[in-house]
Amino acid sequence: MTGSRPGGTLPCSFGGPQAFAPTGREAADFDLWAMGEMRVPERTLMENAGRAAAQIVQRLHPKGPVSVVVGGGNNGGDGVVLARSLTSWGREVRVFRGSRRLPDEGLFHGHALEITESDPEGTPVRQALDRSEGVVVDALLGTGIEGAPRPGAVGWIEAMNQASAPVLSLDLPSGVDAGTGAVPGSAVTAATTVAFGWPKLGSLLYPGRGRAGRIIAVEIGFPPPPLGSFPARVITTGWAEVHRPRRTAPTHKNQVGSLLLLAGVRGLAGAAILAARGALRSGVGYLRVASPAENREILQGSVPGAVFVDAGDAGALARAVEACDAVAAGPGLGLESAAARALEAVLVSGKGRPTVLDADALNLSANGSVPPLSEWAADRPLVITPHPGEMARIRSVDREELLHRRPEVARAAARELRAPVLLKGDPSLVAAPDGALLVAGTGGTAFAAAGMGDVLTGSTGAFLAQGCEPAVAAGLALHFTGAAARSMDREPALLPEDVVEGLPRALREGGVGWTDLDLPFVTFDQSAPR
Repeated sequence: MTGSRPGGTLPCSFGGPQAFAPTGREAADFDLWAMGEMRVPERTLMENAGRAAAQIVQRLHPKGPVSVVVGGGNNGGDGVVLARSLTSWGREVRVFRGSRRLPDEGLFHGHALEITESDPEGTPVRQALDRSEGVVVDALLGTGIEGAPRPGAVGWIEAMNQASAPVLSLDLPSGVDAGTGAVPGSAVTAATTVAFGWPKLGSLLYPGRGRAGRIIAVEIGFPPPPLGSFPARVITTGWAEVHRPRRTAPTHKNQVGSLLLLAGVRGLAGAAILAARGALRSGVGYLRVASPAENREILQGSVPGAVFVDAGDAGALARAVEACDAVAAGPGLGLESAAARALEAVLVSGKGRPTVLDADALNLSANGSVPPLSEWAADRPLVITPHPGEMARIRSVDREELLHRRPEVARAAARELRAPVLLKGDPSLVAAPDGALLVAGTGGTAFAAAGMGDVLTGSTGAFLAQGCEPAVAAGLALHFTGAAARSMDREPALLPEDVVEGLPRALREGGVGWTDLDLPFVTFDQSAPR
């Protein structure tokens, strides 16, 4: 099932609820389990992988010669099956030997494939790779390497990168770390990556994401993975469809979630407005916005569907918290003592209520103006949504180190806090205390604008109020705000208000998204970053 195509020229975004994202080591361990305990023949998996990738080549690049650079391992074996299949279908195929040994000769099935053994700098190689009407297939290294590629592989990687024809990588661009996305040396820059089973985590994280291009995952006959095999998965349309809250008839506003939003410093209500609109557009039934009295008029004029609460009135604030199902706090709150008093009052009154803390709520905790996050996490379901700067303050880590180790830092924070952590970035991540990781499948550079995080906080709070678990609420907010941004198709001029405007359409999507590849074995399709 390919899903329905949205209007315009929007990119592919397709995937079911089980789009795992294994590291290279996890994928290798799973292969051994599948072949050992489940007795799935290695040759069967290789045949399925190579033939599925060949069909993708045939669909995306139906004309011109195919140049396949093969290594000596399983990735090279997949490449041989691909080359053999395309040759059988009448395509002009040339195989280049990218290592000292070739994969198992039995994979050739008696076909006389043309194999070139010259140096990657040699004239035959350059002439073949420079035929721009065809495609170059990278079957050199795959997911098994750690560290920089060896000098012999570097020459082939550079030759592929200098080719005028587009490159299609098998499983992972050669040179990209399958677990971290790191590029410690030379790495292939692919137009498309065909992943076997599931997209590899490293292809979803930068800088590897920038090398992978369009990521297409294909089913190759793997058995269902044992529970816990792959802690990371992608937040796809299919995942969101399974986890999103649904209204039942009959119902009313108090049955579909009541949220208190504490936001907005005195005289600067923009963040509160964006967060409030994000919450309402995400389906919350009743919204109360607590902000300084000076913001009453603009908030009531800008968000007439919300009830205003004076954040300086301790009694009114406590009553509002007690009437709500969930709490969201932090957007544009400021760091003044009045903000700290209001935040602590909300957190004390909201004991036991699901809570999302963002922006200045995190900063007030980090600078000691209110008790530490661990104290609030101990007595309520909590999720925090820091950007890298806020996370660096929370964890006292170097920001550059954080950017290179985002999954590990997010997981460590979630484990210590015993609460999910939504670490913003590209892609944004939701880490759970047990090590589970959700990787945003939507988003991108369109979110590099002030105010986007405010909409995300409001949306997360809305899903908490509708009964979602904290990690799920954060994942849904990431998905639907990202899908809303994509539906507006206004990058790089996208505004937070546009995301709010696009939320109704995103919430109507459902299903598993869409892909232009009507091939039943395609299980995941994510267009290249724009």
